[in-house]
Amino acid sequence: MIYQTIFAKSFSRYEQKKLGYGALVGFLLIVLSLCTVFKPYLGPLHDLNMKLSIGVDTKMLMVNDTGGSLKITKDIVTEILVEDTGNSLHMIEDERIVPKNPVNATRVSPQMAKVENNATKTLINETSISATKAEVEKLETRKVEQEQPLCVSEARTEYCKTQGDIRVHGKSSSVYTVSQKTNSFTENVSWSIKPYARKTDAYAMSSVRTWSVKTVKASQQVSHCTKNHSIPAVIFSTAGYTGNHFHEFSDIIVPLFLTCRQFNGQVQLIITNKKPWWIVKHRAFLKKLSNYEIMDIDGDDEVHCFPKVIVGLKRYHKELSIDPEKYSYSIKDFRDFLRSSYSLKRVNAIKIKDIGNQSKKPRLLILSRKRSRSFTNTNQIAKMAKGLGFKVIVMEAGRNMRNIADVVNSCDVLMGVHGAGLTNILFLPENGIFIQVVPYGGMQVDWLAKNDFAKPSEDMNIKYLEYKIRLEESSLIQQYPLEHMIIKDPSSIVKQGWEAFRSVYFDKQNIKLDVNRFRPILQKALELLHQ
Repeated sequence: MIYQTIFAKSFSRYEQKKLGYGALVGFLLIVLSLCTVFKPYLGPLHDLNMKLSIGVDTKMLMVNDTGGSLKITKDIVTEILVEDTGNSLHMIEDERIVPKNPVNATRVSPQMAKVENNATKTLINETSISATKAEVEKLETRKVEQEQPLCVSEARTEYCKTQGDIRVHGKSSSVYTVSQKTNSFTENVSWSIKPYARKTDAYAMSSVRTWSVKTVKASQQVSHCTKNHSIPAVIFSTAGYTGNHFHEFSDIIVPLFLTCRQFNGQVQLIITNKKPWWIVKHRAFLKKLSNYEIMDIDGDDEVHCFPKVIVGLKRYHKELSIDPEKYSYSIKDFRDFLRSSYSLKRVNAIKIKDIGNQSKKPRLLILSRKRSRSFTNTNQIAKMAKGLGFKVIVMEAGRNMRNIADVVNSCDVLMGVHGAGLTNILFLPENGIFIQVVPYGGMQVDWLAKNDFAKPSEDMNIKYLEYKIRLEESSLIQQYPLEHMIIKDPSSIVKQGWEAFRSVYFDKQNIKLDVNRFRPILQKALELLHQ
């Protein structure tokens, strides 16, 4: 107020009004001069602000949350304002907004530097912060979600996939997912899982050890790592029906391939319910699947830390099968992997039409059995087959996998009675012939023969033939009278339970093959080898 009083006393009313008009004109002249000077620099600032906000958003969607979002924004601003060096982001190159001859960074005037600084501050304050915070929150949420175990329940199996800070304690059968942040739903949640791929079979699962998969906060008291590993791990059980050749492949070997092949050998196999003889039996396959020694986890008091752990195995619900539409692999890929594991030489079965003379005969393997469902006239079968032009090998499937793989792969035709030994068709060469002899037992036996071997062989590029024996070819007719329900009505035995049914039709039955009736099957096999 004191300055206004002095000002009023020094000039008359007319002089004050005149001086005010003069000041306004002078101010307008100054503003016009400034606009003229800075016109080349101030023109594109509005467009620059708009396009950079788009650029920052796109950039943040493509990177992980590193805490350097402000630095990214500042780098983009500087890149566009200074001369084009050709090193800018692809997105920025496509939407270039600087002039053809941008200002050189070494020739920026103090006024231009001030404008650049103001532009940078404006961009960070008005556009970048809000977008970056939103993206960071999304990334953090996604990171928390990724750290949570993904547990899957399917028709035949259950498995949990974990990644991040994963700690495995064998003695307590526990897998911990340690997370810096958890939401209220997943905090302190645990899953119980038996890592054997036949979950609906109560008898098989009763011997499988239960594992817990837990999500815990890093702030909670959780055991520290005592051994660190840089590769993923897969935990599986060798309990269940291990000891049965068919189940070893259908419940463990094929699911192991499905679960672990993606890692190309860089995976740690961890066994619970370990059976040393099983590891010895399948050593060639396991060594091909993993570059590391198998870990026996039961009773291990160490805390093993991995970046990723899968508890349990993937598997297709059909026996000895892989659905290529659901998984990245097919049963053909599995057979190729087996062939490579055992260094098998033959890829394709013989084609008789390609042979200039008959010195090279097609090879027929007769799989024999000793305890049950065995051929009682193997010599007659072999003699008849030789008369048709086959070279015959008779062999019983055993635990020496390399031996059985070599023999089966060397043959063109494999025949045998329904049983676990027929699993070895997996080693047959492409276009080989598989003959399944189905024992007496009604619809139940027929169903097992179809689903265990007939259907799976269709996807293996193996040609399938089937021979169902008559009652006269079964030893059961010598053990029971014709009026007995075992002979008269096998379906009535099914109602008594699986054990009752199996003990009769699988454990007490042998077969005397009618060679004359069986001859057309072998003739058909020869015909298929001509194609």
